[in-house]
Formats: sequence, C-alpha cells, structure tokens
Amino acid sequence: MLTLETSIAFFSVSVVLGLSPGPDNIFVLTQSALRGPRAGLLVTLGLCTGLIVHTTLVAFGVAAIFQASDIAFNALKIAGAAYLLWLAWQAFRAPASAIRLGEGEGPSATQLYRRGIVMNITNPKVSVFFLAFLPQFADPARGPISMQMLLLGGLFILATLLVFGGVALTAGALGRRLGRSARAQLVMNRVAGTVFALLALKLATSSR
Repeated sequence: MLTLETSIAFFSVSVVLGLSPGPDNIFVLTQSALRGPRAGLLVTLGLCTGLIVHTTLVAFGVAAIFQASDIAFNALKIAGAAYLLWLAWQAFRAPASAIRLGEGEGPSATQLYRRGIVMNITNPKVSVFFLAFLPQFADPARGPISMQMLLLGGLFILATLLVFGGVALTAGALGRRLGRSARAQLVMNRVAGTVFALLALKLATSSR
C-alpha cells in the first residue's frame, strides 16, 4: 500500500495541478459565476465522478487503448469538443433572465451534475495524463499496482474536490454581485460562451 510520505507528496502535487488553469477548473469558474456556488459545486461533483471513471480505466489498463489508438482518442476528443460547442451556443443564446442566480429557467441540479461528468469523461487527455502520472507514485513492492492506482486516484479526486470547491464558492460569490445587473449578466454569458468555444477548439486540436 501507499506510504504516508508518498500520499502526502502525491496529494500536494495534485493540489498544485488543481490550481493550475485548465479546462475543468475554468468550466467550474464560469458555471459558478453564471449560476452561483451551488451550480459550481454540482459541476465539481460531476467532474469528480468523471475522474472516478478515469481512475478505474487506468487501474485496469483500459486507458492504454486511448494512448495506443488514434481512432479511439480522436473519437472521444471530437465528442467532447462538440459538447463544449453546444454549451457555447446555449450561452450565447441565453437572455439575462435565464442566468439570474437560482431564479428563472436554467439547468437543473441533475443537468449541472451531468455536465461535469460529460465534460470530464469526453476528454481522453485525462486518462492519458493519469496513465503517465499515477504510476510514478506506485511501487510494485508495496502490493497490487491496480489497488495503488485506485488509492492515488482517490487522493487526486479529494484534492480536486477541495480546490474546485473553493473556486466554485469564490466565483459564485462574485457572480452573485454581478448578477444584480442585467447588462453584467449578458456580458458574463457572452464570456462563458467564448470560453466554452475556446475550450472546444483547444480540445479538438489537442494531441497526445
């Protein structure tokens, strides 16, 4: 099993990675600013659920398929980019009344949670990253590698939950203030749509 030193080192690195600007924390930030901290936390839970899937894939070697197969990697990448473009289209079309924090029409808790899952699972680079990152902290002499992968994945998810939860609360508080202005709401929606489109472009043009 993992030693305390290894666990602390891995958790510390995971926190730093969580703080680094990336598609997932930017996604949490935009959703929190638009719809409040609760929305950001729901998206975070969805993202962490997606990480459970990636951890399981890595633990049992399935992620190697995405690393070895261009077809599998590109298919999932295109699906993720298409989903982000759909979110961007929705954001550009939404009127101010649709993004008042906690009011009016908008995605339900289930939809927000599902957004986080889809956003994470359709990014094959997460599995490839886990496949390269997690084994560096595993030691065959300390037990089954698959079990160590699952434990490391759990620590990474915990770090992500804490960091992204903080992002959701901070951005949500800021968005609540801006949300009192209809003009600010529209600007936030346009910014979110632009961010989603840029994330889609980055994912579509990414390589392993």
